[in-house]
Amino acid sequence: MSASAAKKKSGQSLAEWDPEAFRDSIATVDAQGKRKWIFPKKPEGRLYNARKIVAYLCIALLFAGPFIKINGQPLLLLNIIERKFVIMGLIFWPQDFHLFMLAMVTFFVFIVLFTVIFGRIWCGWTCPQTIFMEMVFRRIEYWIEGDAAQQRRLSEMPWNEEKILKRGGKLFLFALVSLVIGNAVMAYIIGIEELEKAVLLAPTENWGSFSFVLIFSALFFFVFTYLREQACIAICPYGRLQGVLLSKESLVVSYDHVRGEPRGRMTKTDEGLKTAEGNGDCIDCKLCVAVCPTGIDIRHGTQLECINCTACMDGCDSIMDKVGKARGLVRIASHTGIETKTPFKVTPRIIAYSAVLLLLATVLVTLLASRSSIETTILRAPGTLFQTQEEGWISNMYTYEIVNKTMESYPIEVRVADPEGGRVRIVGQQMVVPPQELAKGVFFLDLPKEKALGQKHKIQFEIWSGDKKLEEVSTNFLGPL
Repeated sequence: MSASAAKKKSGQSLAEWDPEAFRDSIATVDAQGKRKWIFPKKPEGRLYNARKIVAYLCIALLFAGPFIKINGQPLLLLNIIERKFVIMGLIFWPQDFHLFMLAMVTFFVFIVLFTVIFGRIWCGWTCPQTIFMEMVFRRIEYWIEGDAAQQRRLSEMPWNEEKILKRGGKLFLFALVSLVIGNAVMAYIIGIEELEKAVLLAPTENWGSFSFVLIFSALFFFVFTYLREQACIAICPYGRLQGVLLSKESLVVSYDHVRGEPRGRMTKTDEGLKTAEGNGDCIDCKLCVAVCPTGIDIRHGTQLECINCTACMDGCDSIMDKVGKARGLVRIASHTGIETKTPFKVTPRIIAYSAVLLLLATVLVTLLASRSSIETTILRAPGTLFQTQEEGWISNMYTYEIVNKTMESYPIEVRVADPEGGRVRIVGQQMVVPPQELAKGVFFLDLPKEKALGQKHKIQFEIWSGDKKLEEVSTNFLGPL
């Protein structure tokens, strides 16, 4: 007999007949594989109020970020077009790619460690997807369409004046907010100054920036209007990692099954509301399911779809207050902690991740602290041979690129490490590298014939600015056999 047939015969739900049945599907897909829209009840409570504070601070930082300057540089700039990146006021060029990769690895290890300890709490509290979905777009929806029951009724009714006005007004505001977010993202790519210029120009005069803003805005509109929780459930790679990183010792939003089971509804007696003898504290009100933005039942345990938003915690606490039971039936706890009633313990896995994170952070800080103000690349001009000068000197032609990573202008002089070994002849005027710019040029190195004999020599150049040596660069010198 199939599970569904047995369910009908017994009159039980599939989850009651088979406690593990919830793992065979997700809450947002029905038995035919079609999308089921989630209409979560508007959450209330102390944790939801705390989430609002955190969310609005993050939103304020996001929109203020392009205007914040550190040492004259933006807080964050990811200019892929010009290959210029600014993080916390520090300028990074393609030559600093190794630092960027090390920073990404360090950040990834931090995320791993954070998840091992606290689960997916990032997703529910500080992820931009959740912040905008729950604290901006969802609140607009509550304001226009009402709470879950009203939204469900509006969805099921035929298209009439009420539905057209409410849906049209909601979509208009969604598009407007998406456009604002699209412009904010663009400011982190081209800079706020360039964005201000682009906004004042007609689209025909600035198709590039205009097109990018429209693409970003359309993407956000699609995500927050249609994709919604599916971004967290099916697309986000961090969500996929949760199953690998979590352990029974991780602190996650958990249902205390030891205290709550067996669940059962309360009944009215002469002495008031009471649960049946032998039942746990869960009265099976299902409010934890009603407020969940991904539609799961937290009482089944930690699930892939759970983003640790704590909405179920607020809902359960409010019910516990009403029925006179202690809060915390749904709370932040580990599976082991609930079963053994012991506090959180630091595991060898956490210690190992922490040691790796500390090592990576130390290396990264050391490399950032020792990063030179300029970075020079000197190469012998390709396709050229040595030249013999009238005075008997042997000459090679070189090309140079100098990246200035500072806010100061540098007059540059190239010297040979052995001052008696040769002379440098610059083609053109003296080299001056403007701040945050790349300077290119050509120069010749002349060596005495007796020192130039031999097909290839290692040459050490020194880069000076005034009386300060900035860098040493080595390359090859080609001479006669």
